[in-house]
Amino acid sequence: MMRIGIDINGVLRDTNLKFEQLYQKYLIDSSDDDSAIYELTFSGSSDQISGVTKTQDKEAFEYGIISDVDTDNLMNHFKFPSTDDLYSFMYEEYTMELFGHAPSSELNTFNLLNDFYYNNRENLDIKIISNEMGKSKPASLFFLSKFGCLIESVIFYSEITKNNMWDSVDILLTANPNLLLNIPKDKVVIKYKTNYNKNINSNLEIKSLSELDDKVKTIK
Repeated sequence: MMRIGIDINGVLRDTNLKFEQLYQKYLIDSSDDDSAIYELTFSGSSDQISGVTKTQDKEAFEYGIISDVDTDNLMNHFKFPSTDDLYSFMYEEYTMELFGHAPSSELNTFNLLNDFYYNNRENLDIKIISNEMGKSKPASLFFLSKFGCLIESVIFYSEITKNNMWDSVDILLTANPNLLLNIPKDKVVIKYKTNYNKNINSNLEIKSLSELDDKVKTIK
C-alpha cells in the first residue's frame, strides 16, 4: 500500500498568518505601554516586563514587520533581536496561540482532507506529518482535533529525526522549501503552492487540497 504524508504547516495550517497576528498584537501594538521595550541592565541580567523577556541590548529594541512572508525564514520578515528570541516567542511564550489556534490554509481544508481520507483509506496509508518541537506538539494535536481531522497516524519529526519521517512515507505533500529541495531517492514530493515556495520548481504541485486526489492518481 502506498504511503502518503500530508504536512501540517502551509498545507493544513496557515501558521505564518497567525504568527503575523501575534507579532502585531504582542510586540508592536503592546509597545504603546512599553511592554515590548527591551534594555540591558548594568548587571547584565535579563528582566521581564508584562510576561515578555527583555533582550540584552544596550539600546531599546524596535520591533517591526520588514516585508510580506515570501521565504521560509521568518527572520527575513519580522524584526527580532536574535533567533533565540524568535524561538522563544514561538515555542515558549505563544505556542498554543500560534500552533493550536492558527487558521486552516483554506476555508474548507479539513472537509477536503477528510473527503480525501474517505475516498482513499483502503488504497493509501495516509499520515499527517509535521516538524515540531517542545510544546508545539500538543498544540498541533489540538489544532487537528479542533478542525475534526480523521486521519489516525500523526508523525512529528525534527531535523534529527527527519530521515525517520522520510522512511515512513512514499509520497509527501508539503509546502516546506527545505523538503522540496532535498528529496531522497525513490520518494515523490507534491508541492503545495505558497508565497514562500513559488520560486521552487516541482514536477507535481497543487494549489488546493481539492486537487490532491487527481494528482495522486497520476503517480505510478
